[in-house]
Amino acid sequence: MRKLDDIELTIEDENEHGTFAISLVKSPAIQDNFIYLSETEIHFKITNEERREVVGYALIPDKKIYRNMGGKEFNVFFSAETVRKTSELFMKSLHLNDITSEHEKDVTGVSVIESWITEDEKFDKINLYNIEPKVGGWAVRMKVYNDDEWNKVKAGEYLGFSIEARYSGLEDYLEQSKQIDIVAEVTKILNS
Repeated sequence: MRKLDDIELTIEDENEHGTFAISLVKSPAIQDNFIYLSETEIHFKITNEERREVVGYALIPDKKIYRNMGGKEFNVFFSAETVRKTSELFMKSLHLNDITSEHEKDVTGVSVIESWITEDEKFDKINLYNIEPKVGGWAVRMKVYNDDEWNKVKAGEYLGFSIEARYSGLEDYLEQSKQIDIVAEVTKILNS
């Protein structure tokens, strides 16, 4: 198996780069599924009314994410600093209701209600949800008010989060790859 190039994606311009939506997906690129929560209050009785919340990681630092663009295969990854900056810009830009389904359609009635960076494996809030802590990871908790979308969560049609974003780093790689392809083609023609 050949080794793929690893491309670090970065935020160079806060006005142009960062996450502008989070998508509910069946197959999260970071390969980390969310969990959904049921409300269990113990005050002399137990209620089973669903809270309609999902919790999981939206982005994990240094996690290699496979991509194939126009036949070019490579991995992208984000530093811990870029993950932190991404979460900050998402909140600062008030994208809390910018949710999509499988990156294809906008979804209404779903909101990010909490967002944080995991700081410590042992003491981070993510442990409350029995999710393996990933230091530097961007954790997200969403509330799903939309009945149709909640039914999809319960049916397993959505298993995690995937971000929709713009970053620096990819354009240079694709341009360089394009130039290498042109040189290879010219060399092939000359050798014929």
